[in-house]
Parts: sequence; structure tokens; C-alpha cells
Amino acid sequence: MMRMQSGRLRIAVFLYGPTRGGATRRGLTLAEGFASHGHAVDLVMARRDGPLAGRISPRLRVVDLSGGIKPPRLLRNRRIRTRLCVAGLERYLLRERPDVLLAGSTAVHLAALRAHRRARVDTGLVLRACSHLSSVSLSTRRFPRPLQLVNARLHYGKAAAAIAVSEDVAEDLAKVTTLPREHIHVVPNPVIPPDLEQSLRGPLEHSWFGDGGPPIVLSAGRLARQKDFPTLLRAFALLRERRQARLVILGEANGGTGREELERLALRLGIAKQVSLPGMVDNPFPYMARADVFALSSAWEGMPGVLIEAMASGCPVVSTDCPGGSREILEDGALGPLVPVGDAAALAEALEKTLDAPVDAGRLRSRASVFGIDASVERYLSVLHHVAPTRRSQPRAPHELPLPGGAVAAAR
Repeated sequence: MMRMQSGRLRIAVFLYGPTRGGATRRGLTLAEGFASHGHAVDLVMARRDGPLAGRISPRLRVVDLSGGIKPPRLLRNRRIRTRLCVAGLERYLLRERPDVLLAGSTAVHLAALRAHRRARVDTGLVLRACSHLSSVSLSTRRFPRPLQLVNARLHYGKAAAAIAVSEDVAEDLAKVTTLPREHIHVVPNPVIPPDLEQSLRGPLEHSWFGDGGPPIVLSAGRLARQKDFPTLLRAFALLRERRQARLVILGEANGGTGREELERLALRLGIAKQVSLPGMVDNPFPYMARADVFALSSAWEGMPGVLIEAMASGCPVVSTDCPGGSREILEDGALGPLVPVGDAAALAEALEKTLDAPVDAGRLRSRASVFGIDASVERYLSVLHHVAPTRRSQPRAPHELPLPGGAVAAAR
């Protein structure tokens, strides 16, 4: 039997931690959205520290599966720490017995599935599929992980449901796992905030914007291989052979040498003075509203939020036709050119054409409005209600609850 949708749910949103990345930001947004609808929400994490820790809503009860203990350096790898938290998540499920456990990103799916199986509770398990699994596992642009597909096929079918961020992600999930297609729901990411107009008017600390100089090509994202910024740099160098322009890439690397590699490539291409890497910004909307074109050069995506944000800002967009939701967002190229992944010449040509003949800003804003936070949260809640058991939730005391093994669920 399924829970009536009027009931108050106890929802556990499981994330690796408050680290950078779209999956984390959307997971935090969803958790706060559930709480704002009157549900009791635990934010369960393998680690409590991270650059987005300050963005955790005070509406959420934070459950730190690490118990606040920082592991030795050798064990701080994301995959290792996620595996190590399985026992803690199992104990949490046995003690708290939430109505629903939402595994908020691909990185924590297997940990959630293992803990749920061991706990043998009636909590409904939902996997949030925010990545194109085939591309993530088998891409030649990174070390391939075919075992990820094997594990997905063996274990994903044990979940009550999955929520995919795009049709392409949903079809791929149905193809590579045993989850029935009717158990895979497509719900767009919660991207556009209610205070969009205020965000657009936010401060912008970059001298290029508004200085009357050459047009600005903007991009944003982690400085990681998935985003394929080297192809964007090569495309920009080709564009510069035909016209004056400048390139700004917002974002930072999660460690490694991502920034240094891009800076060295820009220097070799002779465009270093026309390329700016200002790092992460809390509010990208003012940049997008003042840029002349936004470029997404990714090798794969789930549902690229930055593309939607740019459109909501009225900025013309160009995107690779990568696995994921880009084609879906741009309505098969009607709202912006789609170019082959890794094709710098095609990307340069699309950027030039868009600078010369941009799509009407009103059409872009209208399409982006579909990806509002409230609509997304309501559709998520519809799925969560249907997988929750029929028992009613009991109010929880607003104080710290110790968990077995030393972890602490901190009421914020």
C-alpha cells in the first residue's frame, strides 16, 4: 500500500558531504524544499565539512556519519569514505527508521543500497540519478570504471524507485540496470530560485563586465575533465582568429592540477591575456546576465544546471550535444546550437553565429522557468509519498540524538 500524499514524511537525504558540484547543490536545495513543505528532514552525510557547509539550511537536522572524526589522510578519498560510512548509515536506518531514504547522487547509490539491505527496514529507498551512468563509467576521457555498471546492474533493482534528472539519463538507467522503466521517474532539477530577479541584480566583481570592451564568452563548472574546458579554450582560440572576444570560466578544481593545466594551455594557444579564471562565485547570475554568450563544453552531463541558469538570465547559449539533458533543455537545438563533443571548430563556429544572431532572451527565460525549485520539489515529494510505508511519522524532539558508534545527529 502507498502513503497518502497528505501525510508528513520523515525524509533522509543522503549526500557524500557539502562539497562543490551541482549534485550537492541540488541535493541541498531539495532537502530544504522538503523541509519548507512541512516534512522532517535529516541531511545524512559521510562528512560534515566542505565548502558548502555554510549553505546548509537551519531547517535540516544534520547527521554526520563520521562522528566528526577526520580519517587518516590515506582514507580521505571520496570513494573510500563513502564505503566506510555504510555501517554508520545502517545503524542510522535501524535507529531512526525514516519513511524515505533519498540517495542524492550517483556517488552514494551503492552505499545506500548496501546499508538499506543490511538494515532490513521498511524505509523506501529512492535513487536520485543525476549522471549519465554509461558515460561516467566508460568514458575514455577518464579512467574507465566498467565495474560501476556491473554493480549498478546487480544492485539498483533493489531500490523502490529512481528519479532521473532528464529523459536521456532515465533511458540509460533503464538500459544498464534492472530497474523497471515504470519505476524510473523523470523530474527536472530544482535550479531557478524564487528570488531570481534579486540574484540577477547581485554584485559582480570583475572588471571586464560592463567596461565596453570586446564581447565575453562565459562558462562555469568544476575544472574537471567532464567539463572539457580544454576544448572550449581551443574553440575560443579559433574564434579569436576571426574576431575580438574574451573568455571567463567560473569554477574551481576539487584538488589536482585542473587550473594549472588550463592556464598552461591558454598560454600555448596565445590567449592567456584574453582568458580569466576567477574561481568559484556564490552567485553566477549577474555574470550570466552581462555575458554575450554562455558555452557548455561538457563531455557528459545529467541535467546541466548552469545551462538553465544562463537561459534564465537571458544569456544566449551554445552547448555540446553530450549525453544527458542538453538537447532536452535546448529543445533539439531550437534555443541554442548543439555541437559534437570535443569538436573545437564546431564550437567556435557556433559561438560566432550566436554572437551575431542570438536567440531572443524572452524565449530563453520562458524555457528556463520550467526548472523552478517549487515545481521540482513537489514532483519529488509525489514520488517519495508513493514509496513510503503506510505508518505515520512521529514528531522528533529538537535536540541532539546520539547514534550508535559515536555519530551524532545534530539539530541545527
